[in-house]
Amino acid sequence: MFIDSHCHLDRVNLDDFQGRFDYFVDDALKQGIDKMLCVSIDLENYPAMLSLVEPYAEIYVSVGVHPNESDGVDPTVEQLIELAQHPKNIAIGETGLDYFRSEGDLGWQQDRFRHHIQAARQCGKPLIIHTREAREDTIRIMREQQAEQAGGVMHCFTENWEMAKAALDMDFYISFSGIVTFNSAKDLQEVAKKIPLDRILIETDSPYLAPVPYRGKSNRPQYVAKVAECLAQLRGLSAAQIAEQSSDNFYRLFQAA
Repeated sequence: MFIDSHCHLDRVNLDDFQGRFDYFVDDALKQGIDKMLCVSIDLENYPAMLSLVEPYAEIYVSVGVHPNESDGVDPTVEQLIELAQHPKNIAIGETGLDYFRSEGDLGWQQDRFRHHIQAARQCGKPLIIHTREAREDTIRIMREQQAEQAGGVMHCFTENWEMAKAALDMDFYISFSGIVTFNSAKDLQEVAKKIPLDRILIETDSPYLAPVPYRGKSNRPQYVAKVAECLAQLRGLSAAQIAEQSSDNFYRLFQAA
C-alpha cells in the first residue's frame, strides 16, 4: 500500500468519475493508495477543501499559503495555529520560497515563510516546504527560524545534493514526485540514490506533474506507485520496499494514525 504524501485533491479533474469525488477516492483506494495528504495553498479555498475531504478517514490535510499566492489572505502566525487545530490537520504548509514565478522585491514571501515556520514550531506540527530557485534563502531562513524544531519535508524536491544535505542536517525529509521519473532528471536521480531510506517520502503533487508514462496527463494519487518504482530501480530495491519505508516515514514525520 502506498501513501501519497502531497496532493491537491480539491483541484483534480473528475470528468472520468462522473464528477463524483467519492468515485475518485474509491478508485485510488482500490488501486493501492492507503492514505493521502491534501495540501493547502491558500486560505480562501481552505474551508471548501476541508469540507470536501472531511468525510474520508484516508485523507489528511495541511494548512498554509503557497509562496506564489500573492492576492489572497496573508496568514498571521495566530491564524495558522488556530486552523491547524482541526483533527484532520497534520502539517503547516505548503510554504517556502519560489523565485521562479514571482518577481520584484520578494521580502513579503520571506516574511510569510517565517510566519509559517513560527506557527509550526508553536503548534508542534511539521512543515511542508516548497522551494524553487531560492536555495540559499530557503536554507538561510530555515536555520534563522530554527525550523529543525518543527521538522518537516522538502516537497517535490528538484534541487541538488548540497541543499538536500542541508535539509537532512535539520532533520527534514525529502519527498520525490513524478519529476524523478523524467528522462531529463538525471541529476535529481543521482540525488535520490543518496537520500537515507528513512528520510524518503513519495508524492504525486496531483493533479500536476504526472510521472512517466502518464506525463502530460492529469495526475492522480495512484500514480505515486510509478514514483516508488523509479526510486526502487535507482536503489536496487523493490517497489514494495519503497512503499513500506516511505509509509513508515510518513507516519513518523506527521505523527499520523
